[in-house]
Amino acid sequence: MDDSPEQLTKTEARAGTTPHVTRYVLIFGLLLVVVAFIAILVVYMRT
Repeated sequence: MDDSPEQLTKTEARAGTTPHVTRYVLIFGLLLVVVAFIAILVVYMRT
């Protein structure tokens, strides 16, 4: 009986590939937050 653990590559362990979409989602979200805060600041300064 062979008790040695099975060796998997990173891609096999993840069961797929990892496209680099996350960085774009984070950048887009950060830009939206900055724009929202600027809009809030502009509205606040007018009143």
